[in-house]
Amino acid sequence: MEAREEKEAQVAAWLKKIFGDHPIPQYEVNPRTTEILYHLSERNKVRDRDVHLVIEDLKQKASEYESEAKHLQDLLMESVNFSPANLSSTGSRYLNALVDSAVALETKDTSLASFIPAVNDLTSDLFRTKSKNEEIKLELGKLEKNLTATLVLEKCLQEDLKKAELHLSTERAKVDNRLQNMDFLKAKSEEFRFGIKAAEEQLSARGMDASLSHQSLLALSEKLAELKQQTVPLKKKLESYLDLMPNPSLAQVKIEEAKRELDTIEAELTKKVDMMEL
Repeated sequence: MEAREEKEAQVAAWLKKIFGDHPIPQYEVNPRTTEILYHLSERNKVRDRDVHLVIEDLKQKASEYESEAKHLQDLLMESVNFSPANLSSTGSRYLNALVDSAVALETKDTSLASFIPAVNDLTSDLFRTKSKNEEIKLELGKLEKNLTATLVLEKCLQEDLKKAELHLSTERAKVDNRLQNMDFLKAKSEEFRFGIKAAEEQLSARGMDASLSHQSLLALSEKLAELKQQTVPLKKKLESYLDLMPNPSLAQVKIEEAKRELDTIEAELTKKVDMMEL
């Protein structure tokens, strides 16, 4: 319990330090929020400590650089009786440019031995950058070609899609038309079927022979066609007998038999035809 109260007090102090004179936002005080804010405060303390160490290190380095600069300036004054304040405006610009170059190249001093390796490194970086740029240009060219091909393919696909949609619309119209015709034919078929059925019932009520119905007539027509086909070989057979010369009495008997058979078939055919005509 004491540890929790200590954390809450530490969190409150940290928030007051962070917001200063500004009001601290309202938040729900519970173990979870306290724990979260406590960890944040600890991390913030560690970060502040690291930042403070970095600042102190930079201050120390700045002091060392200032001491070194003063030492070099004193040395320069003692050796050649030279001071940057005695430089002309052009000399000051050159000196500033030299200093800026050293800072940009991150050299330890402005000597030629420091500048040459730094310039060489910068040149190498420049060549590497140019080579990388060329590779990027080549890759970009490939991507542009692929993009162009993709756009052309997309356009072709869109045109094909439009054609397919138009064809589908046409086929759908044809199918709808066929369905309508089919429905019409079905309705007409049903109408004719009921009409035929009603007519047959009406004729049957009037005493019409069932053999004269539509189905019977169709059956008789098929039977007639079959009998006609049967008479064809008999006629050929009869013709073959008529061509025979030897044994006239036997041939005459066969001819008479064939004639009687033919007469029987023709009589049956005539009867059927007469019935169909009725």
